[in-house]
Parts: sequence; structure tokens; C-alpha cells
Amino acid sequence: MSADTDIDTTADSTGTAAEPVPTVAELRLPIWYFGFEGVIAGAFDLLQALPSAWPVLVALIAANIAVSLTVLRPRLKLAKMLWRGRSTRNIAIALLALRLGSHLLLKAIGFGVTSALGHVVFAVVLAPLTVFLMVYAQRTSLRALVAAGKATA
Repeated sequence: MSADTDIDTTADSTGTAAEPVPTVAELRLPIWYFGFEGVIAGAFDLLQALPSAWPVLVALIAANIAVSLTVLRPRLKLAKMLWRGRSTRNIAIALLALRLGSHLLLKAIGFGVTSALGHVVFAVVLAPLTVFLMVYAQRTSLRALVAAGKATA
């Protein structure tokens, strides 16, 4: 290996070079990708506020899938690991519980969200919260990969 190579490799038991160990920068999903996830997280309330917006949401979901399978193809392994990870599942469950629990609580005390503005507010609050929590889960997962030697800083 030359001195100017910046990709680490490991040798397997036969002494031959194994797959290169990716860097954190190569694995990290860009922040704009999580914007898709934020919109999807707010989709229920957006559709409640603007029922005619469903074609836009379908187009965004299709764009999310297309971007995932093309531009982010090399990083798809990390995305799969994130979605399989316990912390990501916990975040998804917590966001679902937050949405359902807050709607049920508000309805129980007589302040049910029935207006378009109320649903938009829910979507606007939930979308950035989702982005923040998913970025946090990614950062935690990348640190764990570096600690396990499966990625380099």
C-alpha cells in the first residue's frame, strides 16, 4: 500500500487484503436526506390540514426512494444499519407515541386538534424533531462503528 492511500484495509486470516474500512465521512448520510424523513414524519398532519397535498407527498416519497437507491447507494449500508438499530426503532416508537399521545391527550381535555393550523403546527414541530433525533442516531451509530473498528474517523 502506498503512503498516500487514505483508505485503511485489513488482512484476513489467509493474509490477503480484505475489504477497505470506510471512513465516517463516506458513511455519513447528508443532513438534507433527513429532511425527507422529517416530511414523512409530518405527513399525517399535513394530509389532515391539506388533503389535496397527497400527490406532493407521494412524489417526495418517490424522490426519497430514488435518491436512496442512486445518489446514496454507497451509504445505503449505514441507512439499513440505522433502521435496524435499537435506538432508531426507539426513536420511531417515541415519535409515534408522542404524536398519538399528544393528540389523544389534547382530545381528552377538550382541545382536540381539528383545525388545519393545528395540524400544520404539529407537522412543523414533529418534522424538525425527527430530523434532530435521526441525526443524533446516526452520530451515535457512527461512533459505535468507529469504536468497533468497522469504520475509521
